[in-house]
Amino acid sequence: MGKFKFPCCRPCGSCFRASWSPNDDIGLQPLPKPKEADVSEGVSVDEPDILIIREIDPCIAINGPFHHTMRYDLMQRDLRPQLVIRRGQTFQLDIKLSRPYNEEKDGISFIFTVEDEEKPTHGNGTMVAVPLLNKTDKYLPWNATLEKTNDTSITVQVTVPPDAIVAKWRLEVDTKIIDDGAYSYSWETGIYILFNPWCKQDQVYVKSEEWRDESVLNDVGLIWRGTYNRLKPVIWKYDQFEKDILDCSMYLVSVVGKVKSNYRSDPVKTSRALAAAVNAADDYGAIMGNWSTDHSGGTPPTKWLGSKEILQKFYKKRKPVKYGQCWVFSGVLTTICRALGIPSRTVTNYSSAHDTQNSLTVDYFMDETGAIMEELNSDSIWNFHVWNEVWMDRPDLGSHYGGWQAIDATPQELSEEEYKCGPASVAAVKQGEVLRPYDNNFLFSEVNADKIFWRYAGPTQPLKLLRKDTQAIGKLICTKAPGAFEREDITYTYKHKEKTPEERTTMLRALRQSENLFSRYYLNEDFNDIKFNFKLIDDIKIGQPFSVCLEMKNRCKTKAYQIGVILRVEVVTYTGKVGSNVKNENFSVTVQPEAVQEVKSELTYDDYGKRLIDQCAFNVSCLAKIEDTNFEYFAQDDFRIRLPDIKIALKGTPVEDTEIAADISVENPLPVALKKGVFTVEGPGIEGKLKVKVKDTVPPGGVARGEFKFTPPRTGRHTIAAKFVSKQVNDVDGYLIIMVEPKKEQLNGQQ
Repeated sequence: MGKFKFPCCRPCGSCFRASWSPNDDIGLQPLPKPKEADVSEGVSVDEPDILIIREIDPCIAINGPFHHTMRYDLMQRDLRPQLVIRRGQTFQLDIKLSRPYNEEKDGISFIFTVEDEEKPTHGNGTMVAVPLLNKTDKYLPWNATLEKTNDTSITVQVTVPPDAIVAKWRLEVDTKIIDDGAYSYSWETGIYILFNPWCKQDQVYVKSEEWRDESVLNDVGLIWRGTYNRLKPVIWKYDQFEKDILDCSMYLVSVVGKVKSNYRSDPVKTSRALAAAVNAADDYGAIMGNWSTDHSGGTPPTKWLGSKEILQKFYKKRKPVKYGQCWVFSGVLTTICRALGIPSRTVTNYSSAHDTQNSLTVDYFMDETGAIMEELNSDSIWNFHVWNEVWMDRPDLGSHYGGWQAIDATPQELSEEEYKCGPASVAAVKQGEVLRPYDNNFLFSEVNADKIFWRYAGPTQPLKLLRKDTQAIGKLICTKAPGAFEREDITYTYKHKEKTPEERTTMLRALRQSENLFSRYYLNEDFNDIKFNFKLIDDIKIGQPFSVCLEMKNRCKTKAYQIGVILRVEVVTYTGKVGSNVKNENFSVTVQPEAVQEVKSELTYDDYGKRLIDQCAFNVSCLAKIEDTNFEYFAQDDFRIRLPDIKIALKGTPVEDTEIAADISVENPLPVALKKGVFTVEGPGIEGKLKVKVKDTVPPGGVARGEFKFTPPRTGRHTIAAKFVSKQVNDVDGYLIIMVEPKKEQLNGQQ
């Protein structure tokens, strides 16, 4: 839309060339409504001497590849594509004019404003006036340079500074004839400016090409769940380039996260705000958490296949989507960060501590039977916990603390009166610098706390220290490897190797900085005659029996010992909350001199099948008491039963824009039949989620089968992801990576 203004009410290009300096506050104001042309004054809208903007071409085919933004849905729209660029680079505009541009006569200036700011101003960087110059002025942060002229069109290169505000911008172009009237053109196309990991001057610059591609451009990944001794990789479709995802991400930053004006140029403040905005614990964030077994009114966390459906639903209704748990929060946060240009990856920490007292210890209180006293325990250990890492420099901390920063959107503890965590420098966590911002103490505890077991005999009796485990927390920390569907162990980035002097030195350094320490004592006196070995067979498929075994070896040559043993098996959520008891057995054995004795508890599917909750996990523990001594041995471990994998097989070679069929199947490992089985599939060319029902009852040892069809819209690598649920089993998943080939006629045309 074009507007005439008489006289000139805003500085234009010629004014800037004559009098403006970078330190001036221009004080630009919103344009007044256009006036009707006054014919009596000898001026009309068809005045041939005034330079009028006819059209601006966003040069999608040029800017997209140069800025690594071609895959955004906004750039690929047939009607009114929007321009997505990265800061710290130039972008091109081709501008059609009403007549040839005359450098001596015409002045042109570009007015950029942040769209969602109520009162954009030059002072806070939300309004920028950029004159058109013949060459780049290195002293100006923004530049608009005339590259070439061609009759009634010009090509302009606009340079955006590497610290520009990340937001959706609007552009108006002002033209002026020196000492005459002016004209303003409002461009309907929006300009989305993103963080730029390819720009060395940007705070999020990533030197490693493989990690840059993985943490910004890859739209599908793996998230690890399960337990440290039974890992479960789960496919997650990030889909950061899909419809509404970028708009939703910017909405979460500015509206839900309340990051305004030039603060949006800072990836530290942006990522910290997003850690709060993704959860709905204390605001209208994107996802509502639910760690119960009742997911009515929403989708169970284990049924999500990716971020797209969640964010599109949230952006449409502006209400939290139900429901999420840690890997859902992390997967969605990865999508948002990658959409905005912040390098991000999902990270799983196995045996992850939740230290509620900021004591750097996780304390468990047991009764005389070895049962955990839930009413006294506020700390917990999650089988696994998933958070995010984002890559950026930390000028607020110093150059040594840049690189990967941990952020966590799962609502666990308040930080500055909001449920958020980070960004915490991973390098600082490794060095035990628990006072560094933000929330380094909480992250340190998650990966390196000491696990302490206490015997509680009543409010008037002293606590008895049963065991101190310095290696129970942070047993494995991993993420998806760059460019491959494989696991990469990154434990060493968070902590020194267990049993090394460096690890204990770091722990002591952290303890000295803590102001709120729980009592820490050494174990009761060592009893060396009996050596205990708590054993668990951990590769068990659901439906199979399993056993828990305690081995006791008497190293004394002359004395036998009478030992009482309690073996307990309880179901447990992945967050460490103990559920119902599956089996509890008591043993009394005599271990002869230099002999080995075992006690074993056997469990069948009939014992545990109906009690399974939350990802088929168990808490297995033993308490051994040696008569005639004060020694008690306690051990506890996590155990997860393995679920079957979904298999997907294509019926032919996938070709662009060509329908193809696929078989989908999963084995029934249970000793009972599967009823009402349903596969849920997401893949290229599938709108939303495709439901494939299993028609027949699947007997024990049988296979649930189905078929589906899809039409891949584009060539290249794609991912098909699937879930399976029935009345007897859920949280079964699988995926298939496919390469879609171009059509033959397209190949022939290229040849």
